[in-house]
Amino acid sequence: MAETYPRDMVGYGRTPPHAAWPGDARVAVQFVINYEEGAENTILHGDPASESLLTEFGFAMPREGERYLPVESMYEYGSRVGFWRLHRLFTERGVPITVNGVSMALERNPGAVKEMVEAGWEISCHGYRWIDHHGMPEDIEREHIRMSIETQTRVAGSRPLGHFLGRRSENTVRLIAEEGGFVYSQDTYADELPYWVVESGNPLLMLPYTADVNDHRFATAPGFDWGEPFFAYARDAFDALYEEGSETPRMMAIGLHCRLVGRPGRIGALKRFVEHVQSHDRVWLARGIDIANHWREQHPFNG
Repeated sequence: MAETYPRDMVGYGRTPPHAAWPGDARVAVQFVINYEEGAENTILHGDPASESLLTEFGFAMPREGERYLPVESMYEYGSRVGFWRLHRLFTERGVPITVNGVSMALERNPGAVKEMVEAGWEISCHGYRWIDHHGMPEDIEREHIRMSIETQTRVAGSRPLGHFLGRRSENTVRLIAEEGGFVYSQDTYADELPYWVVESGNPLLMLPYTADVNDHRFATAPGFDWGEPFFAYARDAFDALYEEGSETPRMMAIGLHCRLVGRPGRIGALKRFVEHVQSHDRVWLARGIDIANHWREQHPFNG
């Protein structure tokens, strides 16, 4: 075996650190809305083909050199209708939110951004465009990072402190660490607690995200066919973490999209899950930046 291996297969091992969440919480719960509508692939944005991911058509084959109007309208639904349905639910229930905002999408809906800011939601960076960054030249990705920070600062009044790309390149996390202004990256699925990495000599806190407790499974296979399986899966995940949290507190992220769970046939399942979480004591509902700041204070980088 090679003496050096670029992956950490051990992590915290058998005895992870005690998170010491506020209020002696057993689990820190982070609800994340991925706001992407208006920044997806389309020839209107200079892309070679239409979008193919996360629509009611499942995986829609992209149309080369032309618009795919039904797909575009599904994305439009997310910003026109779905966002407001999620906004009502979370503000009425007093749930703090992390919005993974694609900067181009945020710029196209200033009214939604205004409501995010007024609600005290965190707006984390989800890239400048909702496109696949795999294989993107480093200089172009670095420029996208610069543009995303500039755009969000202008439209939301402050720069992003968190970063999650999802459709990342092999350079993404390193470039975020080198930029120097981000408090955390969420481009990892590797744990249930934050952890530190070092990229180009720069320490960067990683907050684990989720691909399983995520409404994108309404549009991917294997997935959820309707709201009830989504609720049951999210409830069971929370219950397991809550039980384990009596000894080892963890964090739980829930990934959401306006155009998916914002549909009337699914929002009820999300509402039931929110109510289930809020029916428990010793739960910390937190934004990503809150979790990151807590971890930096309680478990600072010591490398």
